[in-house]
This record gives sequence, C-alpha cells and structure tokens, in this order.
Amino acid sequence: MLVVTAGIFTVVTSEMLPVGLLTPMAAALGITEGTAGQTLTTTGLVAAVAAPLVVPALGRLDRRRALVALMVLLAAANLLAAWSPGFAVMVVARVLVGIAMGGVWSLAAGLAVRLVPAAAVGRATATIFSGIAVASVLGVPAGTFLGELAGWRAAFVVVGVLAAVVAVATAAALPALPAERAVPLRGVLALLGDPRVATGLVVVALLVVGHFGAYTYVRPVLEEIGGMGAPLIGMLLLVYGVAGVLGNFVAGAAAARSARRTLAGLAGLLAAAVVLLALAPSVPGAAVALVVWGLAYGGVSVAAQNWMMAAAPQARESVSSLFAGVFNGAIALGALGGGLVVDGFGPPAVLVWAVVLAIGALVALALGRTPAVRPS
Repeated sequence: MLVVTAGIFTVVTSEMLPVGLLTPMAAALGITEGTAGQTLTTTGLVAAVAAPLVVPALGRLDRRRALVALMVLLAAANLLAAWSPGFAVMVVARVLVGIAMGGVWSLAAGLAVRLVPAAAVGRATATIFSGIAVASVLGVPAGTFLGELAGWRAAFVVVGVLAAVVAVATAAALPALPAERAVPLRGVLALLGDPRVATGLVVVALLVVGHFGAYTYVRPVLEEIGGMGAPLIGMLLLVYGVAGVLGNFVAGAAAARSARRTLAGLAGLLAAAVVLLALAPSVPGAAVALVVWGLAYGGVSVAAQNWMMAAAPQARESVSSLFAGVFNGAIALGALGGGLVVDGFGPPAVLVWAVVLAIGALVALALGRTPAVRPS
C-alpha cells in the first residue's frame, strides 16, 4: 500500500510542480504566467484522454509491470522538463507526464481491494489517496522551496529521480497483479449511461475545475492581494497541504458512511475558504483560508472515489479510469480557464470562478442520483 501511495504522490507532485514555480518558469521560458500555467492544462488534457484508454489498452497485462513502466516514463518526462530550453520542449515533457499520470491513477485507484482484506478497503483507499494530499504537503511546497534555492529546473530533476526510485520499489514490493478481465473501451464508456456514475463525475468536474482555476494561480493571487513573497507563500502552501492530509482521512471515513453528504460538505467548505481568502488577504487571514481550503479539497478525491466504487462495484478498474479521466480533464480545464481569467482580469478574479463552480457542485448533488450500495 505504501508503494502504491508513493506512486500516486509522485505523479501528483509531477503534475502540480509548476504551481509553485510559475513565476521563475515563465521568466526563464519567456512566456506569461498564464501561459506557464497551461503546462498543467497540457498534462491534465493528456491524462484525461489516456486514463480511460489505459485499461482497454493493457488487456490482460500484469498491472505491476504496467505500473513500473509508467513510473519509468514519468521519470524520463521530468528530466526532459528540467532540460527544456524552450516552451515547446516543456510541452512535450508535460504530455509524457500526462500519459504516465493517467495510467498510474487508473490502475492505482482501485488496487486497495486487491491488496488488503475486505474490512480494510476503506482505510486502504484513504491511504492511497493520501498521496495526493501529501504531494501538497511535501511535493509542491518542497518544489517551491527548492526552486528558490537551486532553480526551478532542479525541482524537476529531483522529482524525476524520485519517480525512478518508486519504479524500482514497485517492481520489488508489489505482488504479481494479473488483470481480472479484459475490458473493451465500449465497456468503459458504457458506464457513462449510469446516472449514479454520471452524477459523481459531474460533481468531480465542477469541484476540480473550480479548485484548479484558483489554486494554479494561488502564488500570483497571494503576491497581488497580500503582497507576500516566495518564502512566505511556500510556508502557506505547506499549511494548506497539512490540512489536506487531515481532510483526506476525515473525508475518507465520512464518505464510507455517506459520500453524498461528504461531498456536499466539502463543496461548501471550498466555497467558504475561497471567499475568506478574497476578503482577508492578510497573512493570518490567508493562513486560515488555506487551512479550510486544504481540509475541503484534501477530501475530494477520496470521497469521489468512494462514490465511484459504490456506483459501479462490478467494474472497479473501468469506473476508476473514467474518474481519473474526468478528474484530470477538470484539472486541465481549471488551469486553462484560470489562465484566461488571470490574463484577462487579474489573479483575484479566479477566486470568483472557484466559488461559482463549487455552488454548481452543490446543485448537481441536490439534483443527481446517489449510489445505493457501498464499496465492497
């Protein structure tokens, strides 16, 4: 379980690394901060396409071998990003990150049921998804700090080396994981016709688009409305990440009882946190806002995965791949939309974007279908 969690941590850190490095990346590559933020858009779009294709493409290939190959690809992609002499090469690197991320997430999200006894699946799922929150605690802030200390390229090198280490650990620690059955692409896409699955995907899309529209540009927001420097922003992102880890485990336990109520609570908290950040741009106000934001968003992925597993317990890999695809597509749309808002109206405007979409998620939960069964 720890190796799988490390894999999730590494792909999420790889995806999110530009968040804390936007300003120096943009300067070095000769682009605007809004354009630099599109490196997240690129990764998210590719992951969104790759995720639902992975399960059908792998057929009956052993899942351990697939995870090792994807982590090796991730290592190469980060090293290419570190070397990139211009924006075009960076885009290629981020495409490769997207392929690796879509594949790793699709396979890892549903592995808990195969690695632990049935009674521990809920806790194990929360552990796997804690990799996302821990990436916020250690990955993104550490990347921000390392970027200030040794340059933004060094941050990509470190994450590339980490991916290679995780590849070796995956090969050594995981048991053989033969495919449970081959699933054609049409079988994956057929799940979109299930209203319970569709409702969960819509809620995920709204929350994640809103979150990433604002969070991708949190550094410019804090610089503009709070007048904060890079070291302080790195510390605030660390606070956010610690809260995210806590939110992951609290939401995981709550979602096992009611994924609908849990997601509704998280959406409300997310909207409240963004409003607080806009109204209280001082350091104490920003710290409180980021704690609430971390608690809320830290629980979204694990609560949504609980929803998906309950909505389609007979198709764990397939529904997980759809979840990963929509989640990463939403990251891309959030970064894209947020970048357009930042370039057109300034960084503070993305906070309004996030609040509106969080409210939209609450409406979708009120009107949509709720899974009638619990994950097994």
